[in-house]
Amino acid sequence: MPDEKKPKKEKKDASETGRGKVKLEVYGEEMVEKVVRQSGNSGRVYLPPDWVGCRVKIIRLN
Repeated sequence: MPDEKKPKKEKKDASETGRGKVKLEVYGEEMVEKVVRQSGNSGRVYLPPDWVGCRVKIIRLN
């Protein structure tokens, strides 16, 4: 099979490489939008106290 050509590598788009924006659809109970503030060597977001013990998902918007 030396006559066979190797398939060309396809160019990955932004969603495959982890770069660029992606569309996410999330269902939940409530939403708050806040700015992450500096806290030592990391960031911090304060959430309502009644959310303690609940599962949350954080999505970076920009």
